Amino acid sequence: MLSKKIEKALNNQIVLEGTSSNYYLAMASWAESEGLNGAAEFLYAHSDEERIHMVKLMRFINDRGGKAIVPALKEPASKFKSLAEVFDIIHEHEIMVTSEINKVVDICLSEKDYTTHNFMQWYVAEQLEEESLAKHYVDKLRLIGGDKGGMYLFDRELSTAKMQQGNQHGK
Repeated sequence: MLSKKIEKALNNQIVLEGTSSNYYLAMASWAESEGLNGAAEFLYAHSDEERIHMVKLMRFINDRGGKAIVPALKEPASKFKSLAEVFDIIHEHEIMVTSEINKVVDICLSEKDYTTHNFMQWYVAEQLEEESLAKHYVDKLRLIGGDKGGMYLFDRELSTAKMQQGNQHGK
């Protein structure tokens, strides 16, 4: 049985995962409208992944006797200056999500809820991957700068990265 404190923390995490999914979805739509189809595919896939993370939390809460809440989400930004800005926003957002996951883990330890702590370790590992991936693409985009040929190749690489990432996550 979940304590009310942990249930609240997990429901807050559901909001973050849903917000992340919406951010990626808005960014995907922007990228697609800008002709960045590889980036769009990558971002659509990431949006789906974040929604899966949200549902995983919901099912855990309900399985442990709590009540998962489907959050109302704010409309995310839909206009961006560049793909570099998109990945900067993603990187900053993933750092914030990591911090919030760490807070949930701290609450689990203070409440001595080792089952939820164990469950949250998947999110800790996943966030390490998410931050690393975002940083990787931020760094690549800095190297590319304003080079249109480089951007074309980067966009193409994102299309194949989506497929490779899907395979790594068992999708």
